[in-house]
Amino acid sequence: MSDTEQFAPMPNAEGFFGPYGGQLVPPELKTIMDEINEAYETIRHTAEFNDELASLFTHYVGRPSPIFHAKRLSDQLGGAQIYLKREDLNHTGAHKINHCLGEALLAKYMNKTKVLAETGAGQHGVALATACALVGIPCEVHMGQSDIEKEHPNVTKMKILGAKIVPVTQGAATLKEAVDSAFEEYLKDPVNFFYAIGSVVGPHPFPKMVRDFQTIIGNEAREQFQTQHHTLPDYIAACVGGGSNAIGMFTAFLNDAEVKLVGVEPAGEGLDTQRHSATLSKGSPGEIHGMHCYVLADADGNPAEVHSIASGLDYPGVGPQHSYLKDLGRVEYESVTDEECLNAFMALSRVEGIIPALESAHAVAWAMREAPQHGTEVKILVNLSGRGDKDADYVAERLGL
Repeated sequence: MSDTEQFAPMPNAEGFFGPYGGQLVPPELKTIMDEINEAYETIRHTAEFNDELASLFTHYVGRPSPIFHAKRLSDQLGGAQIYLKREDLNHTGAHKINHCLGEALLAKYMNKTKVLAETGAGQHGVALATACALVGIPCEVHMGQSDIEKEHPNVTKMKILGAKIVPVTQGAATLKEAVDSAFEEYLKDPVNFFYAIGSVVGPHPFPKMVRDFQTIIGNEAREQFQTQHHTLPDYIAACVGGGSNAIGMFTAFLNDAEVKLVGVEPAGEGLDTQRHSATLSKGSPGEIHGMHCYVLADADGNPAEVHSIASGLDYPGVGPQHSYLKDLGRVEYESVTDEECLNAFMALSRVEGIIPALESAHAVAWAMREAPQHGTEVKILVNLSGRGDKDADYVAERLGL
């Protein structure tokens, strides 16, 4: 099978990426999902929507985000040169604003009365609260209590922006439980509410829709890298929880067989423990939150309690397109421990003056591990998906700074 055939446009009309994806929802909710898909497919081809979104990306978000050569870090490591796609410089501090603006505009177009969301690290919540303030729609964000305590700066921002915060205390009180809680609220009135899913997960059309809004990352990076270096990167790395920043970067390069794509999962306290969130590395095909995908399950077959130092990555499922790309072998999925993540967080901060999000530091850690194995002619592009303002107090306390 040729690259062109293998990586033809996906998903199919039913929302499947190979055997993954779909709509595992009740019949009445399937009708709503199909309406969202129809509305999205209608407006995404209109000049009015595309012009408004493009204008907001330029004048509100501050796109295009630059590519930065982390030369001092590369020199210290020896070997491959590391470059950063600076999504941390976007308005609200991460890649999440890319799809939140799209989803908020879609909700406005569909005359929805409230936008609901889950959030882990709070970046999706802040970005959605920002977008909803901009378009004038009420916003309600469900967040695990443990994440609320860990990511307090983002909670404050969401409140300032006018969002209603719903603390979730059941289970591990992290991202999975936040999704469950937000979905329960959504089911109370799916006709008038809009559930703005925060990654490339959930029932069709969300994995497709969020990916489409995020592809601006890879499209920009491809053009920027070729302009600057007259070639493409040898490696591209991005962290993967649900997988929105990674799929946003990878999509533009899927048919470039010479570019190695690497998704970096959280190994937490080690893959040989139960304290990780490496779904693609250690999970198996299953079902969660309205989709078929790889899932980390417990002994009873239910989604397992998972762990990562990065609140935005502790999810027992993963985007269905990532699941398919793993099976096809087009993307290699590696993992990084909490300790490696912290080391990368501090290294990038003190060597380059860039404080990364703990999520993004996973991809930086992989690049730091990989770079010494290559010559200086090799180029590694890391999607620096967010900044670490939200994590600074937590890291300082953990490291005793």
